[in-house]
Amino acid sequence: MADIDVRFYQLVIDCADPRSLAAFWMRFTGFEIGSAHDDWVSIRSPDDSTRIAFQRVPESKAGKNRLHVDFAAKDEAATASAIEAIGATRRWASDDPEDPFIVLADPEGNEFCVVRDDG
Repeated sequence: MADIDVRFYQLVIDCADPRSLAAFWMRFTGFEIGSAHDDWVSIRSPDDSTRIAFQRVPESKAGKNRLHVDFAAKDEAATASAIEAIGATRRWASDDPEDPFIVLADPEGNEFCVVRDDG
């Protein structure tokens, strides 16, 4: 097998309104605009180590995400509540004390988790 030299670049989320969805995600991640066009907006962490892009597509989300993002927080319940206050919807919360997390959805229904950061 040949050597393959790649690195992770960014996660792209399909959506109807890239600008408004990027603005929502920026409010709780602390990320800033990387680039913006009519059908595309990318946001990046302040150190540019992580990027999330939002790409306009004609179809709406259907069904469960096959891939999702996990965000770590010292207090996952309080953090999830704060994200709900800016427009997220709570989908589910784990009742396993060994694996605490809360599943949220952004305003277009894309799921992500807030997990407890024990580190």
